[in-house]
Amino acid sequence: MRTARAALLLIVLLTGLGPRLPAQVGAGARKDIYHDGWIDLNKNGRKDVYEDPKADLSARVEDLLSQMTLEEKTCQTATLYGYGRVLQDELPTPEWKKKIWKDGIANIDEHLNGWGDKGSKSIYSTDTKKHVWAMNEVQRFFIEDTRLGIPADFTNEGIRGLAAYTATSFPAQPGQGSAWDKELVREIGRITGEEARALGYTNVYAPILDVGRDQRWGRMEEVYGEDPFLASRLGVEMVKGMQEDYRIAATGKHFAIYSNNKGAREGQARTDPQTSPREVENIFLPSFKAAIKEGGLLGVMSSYNDYNGIPITGSHYWLTERLRNDFGFRGYVVSDSASVEYLYNKHAVAADMKDAVREAIEAGLNVKTNFTPPDDYILPLRELVREGKVSMKTLDDRVRDVLRVKFLVGIFDHPYVADAEATAKLVNSAEHQQVALRAARESLVLLKNDRNVLPLSKGIKSIAVIGPNADDDSNTRHRYGPNGVRGVTVLEGIKNKLGGAVKVTYAKGCDIVNAHWPDTEVLPEPLTKAEQDGINE
Repeated sequence: MRTARAALLLIVLLTGLGPRLPAQVGAGARKDIYHDGWIDLNKNGRKDVYEDPKADLSARVEDLLSQMTLEEKTCQTATLYGYGRVLQDELPTPEWKKKIWKDGIANIDEHLNGWGDKGSKSIYSTDTKKHVWAMNEVQRFFIEDTRLGIPADFTNEGIRGLAAYTATSFPAQPGQGSAWDKELVREIGRITGEEARALGYTNVYAPILDVGRDQRWGRMEEVYGEDPFLASRLGVEMVKGMQEDYRIAATGKHFAIYSNNKGAREGQARTDPQTSPREVENIFLPSFKAAIKEGGLLGVMSSYNDYNGIPITGSHYWLTERLRNDFGFRGYVVSDSASVEYLYNKHAVAADMKDAVREAIEAGLNVKTNFTPPDDYILPLRELVREGKVSMKTLDDRVRDVLRVKFLVGIFDHPYVADAEATAKLVNSAEHQQVALRAARESLVLLKNDRNVLPLSKGIKSIAVIGPNADDDSNTRHRYGPNGVRGVTVLEGIKNKLGGAVKVTYAKGCDIVNAHWPDTEVLPEPLTKAEQDGINE
């Protein structure tokens, strides 16, 4: 079965060359640039070193870097958020040739993944085949309509399966952590990576390598657990599964010491982690170190927070000395959204946005991301280079890392998804759903069993199911995973299992969020006497 899957994936991924060129591209106006075994990306009529799939990786990177202008280099340092966020177009328009990304872009994040008001209504998100066609069209703009044809790295979330409307949904990372099954997590990673590449995404922002030590923290639902050993072992497996054969890049987050903010503060107050140096080394860093050294992690997201008063995203110590020099990281670092802006408007270590750009790129940041136009970072960076405040060497070093990852995942040679039919068969297939079901079963943990109520007695007459999530699966669709799936609720599952032989009574009990708490009852609508009598039977 694995051989059959591999063959199917090979069909999906044989892109951009000869007969495997998608029809929409092969019949296009620039079909003359596509040759047997290579693409004339800079349209000069000859095979340059960076266009030669057989050339040495470093030679390809250096050849391309030597041909790039300041404008093209700086465009490889920023994210363009996808449709419904910053980008207002599902497909390229003539206006794109006037936008800053006419000179390329480092990555496009969450494009057509089905999230947001617009994204969930787009046919290019909800229909797998149309999605593949649209992603190819966007990539074709960068291949055919930019001077050097540098492809975009399509990034996406994926901590419980790929954040695409039609992808396979898995338990969130705490569920995966509860399974204590390395082989299972490797398989989840493999499926996530396969589905990502088949849908046109080449970089997935996962796994979450943070360690959750305080249950008050608002993102506990994203981590494997509280133990650094568990997070390290499962993080390595997820990275290896996702990046198998360099099908995609995995980007671990959030580096560093992100999950232990003072008082478990979340939102705009993610600052001042109360963590000793010993805790940093023994608890919060091992998972990142293992993912890089053992898993070959190709991406890292820098976090919002500071440590000892120094913001991570503006810290040469963290992004260069520790991450690259100590851990041996050789991928590219992308900022968490707005963490560059936070250098001046939150942490107050930079005078303004331009100064924040300088601090971030000199610290070691490769790509800045935020829910704002990429111009906000690219234009100040160009000014800084022209003014001599950021050296061309520093810029080259940051761009080199981005290009290296793009070459490693093969998008210079295979920029398109060639077979939408194969993608439709692969994504959320019956086989993948079986792995998801296995993961769901293994994730369950019985914490206590008062009076041996489980397994249920065959003579039971009635059951009360109480709780706001019992008949609502919406909270299971955390935004960093598939959105188009619908699960079986607890209430539905119990009714399906017991049939009509047992009376099942349901009460919501309370809301997930009570705006008037603690001045209102936790259970504002108690069970009726008849309902309570049914439970007592």
